[in-house]
Amino acid sequence: MKFLRISLVVLLAIAFVVGSTGCKTAATPTPTPTPTPAPAAKKLKVAFVYVGPHNDGGYSQAHEDGRLYLQQNDPNVETTYAESIPEGSQSEKTFRDYASAGYDLVFGTSFGFMDAMVNAAKDNPTTKFMHASGYKRSDNLGTYFGRMEQPDYLSGLIAGKMTKTNKIGFVLPFSIPECIREVDAFTVGLREVNPKATVTVVYTNSWFDPAKEGDSAKSLLNKGCDIIVSGVDSPAPLDAAFKAGKYGIGYDMDMAAGMKTPEEAKSVLTSRIWHWGPYYLKVAQSVEDGTWKSGDYWGGMADGIVDIAPVSSAVPQAVIDYVNTRKQLILDGKYTPFDGPMVNQAGKVIVPKGTTMSDADQLNLQWFVQGVIGAIPKSGS
Repeated sequence: MKFLRISLVVLLAIAFVVGSTGCKTAATPTPTPTPTPAPAAKKLKVAFVYVGPHNDGGYSQAHEDGRLYLQQNDPNVETTYAESIPEGSQSEKTFRDYASAGYDLVFGTSFGFMDAMVNAAKDNPTTKFMHASGYKRSDNLGTYFGRMEQPDYLSGLIAGKMTKTNKIGFVLPFSIPECIREVDAFTVGLREVNPKATVTVVYTNSWFDPAKEGDSAKSLLNKGCDIIVSGVDSPAPLDAAFKAGKYGIGYDMDMAAGMKTPEEAKSVLTSRIWHWGPYYLKVAQSVEDGTWKSGDYWGGMADGIVDIAPVSSAVPQAVIDYVNTRKQLILDGKYTPFDGPMVNQAGKVIVPKGTTMSDADQLNLQWFVQGVIGAIPKSGS
């Protein structure tokens, strides 16, 4: 009996162990938490408003190249553009629409957008606006432009050495100060090397009208001009010059690069060009890092925002060397095209020798220097 009780106890113990083992469940592993992705950084939304087509071959396309430069060099921006926007009150809706759509920074690239941008900026204080060539500013509206007069002067040196008739034609859009500055600076360079040469001005009263620009160039060619200078937004004046067997000087972009044949490209002596991209990148980054402030920027060749394009092989090396020497003086801050003496069409000294026209006077310039043929209408753009 004692043996049976011991055996029974042992059997019960074994049964208990086996039962307990059979009922035991495997431990459930603790799941690894999936990390919550960090919210994507909010991109800076930047808009550009052009007065002409984005591919006009001139002014608006130079700004479009600047927009693309910004897009390619700052991954934190998102850009867009509106093209062929009429100046004046019609443009105001475009600026307001961009502000309403949440754009952080809006560039208006034409002078005639000024009042529309003033109004839009007033009602949209969280949007930063930048106006090219204007002069009205507020807490969220700044202005910017470049000293195109510097490459204008250099191209005048080339024209003075290359003309045979001593007659240069200048196709000008309007008589606003920025346009008058270009003619005056060009003429200063022209007559520095060729005192007998003159510049005849015609107005198109439009920034972009290829047909009118071409016709204006033809009218100048018919007057004996053998070099046509473009101050408008398309290559049409240069096309007209080439077809007449004459030379042209481009504007906004290196217009020789856009010509159809090597012969046509050679007929473009040079171009006065814009490099907007680095400036647009700098402005966008200042908005991103919170350092942007309203103000006025007016840079020159030393900043890289304006320059003269490569000179045609038709121009003798001695002329190119002289141009480069004068360019270096500008880069070194030792010369400006508005250094005196400067004499107006009537022969009166306006800027005396040993002085330089102030920036304020340049920004309001409404007189031609001696050597220019043509009048300044009482109203500009």
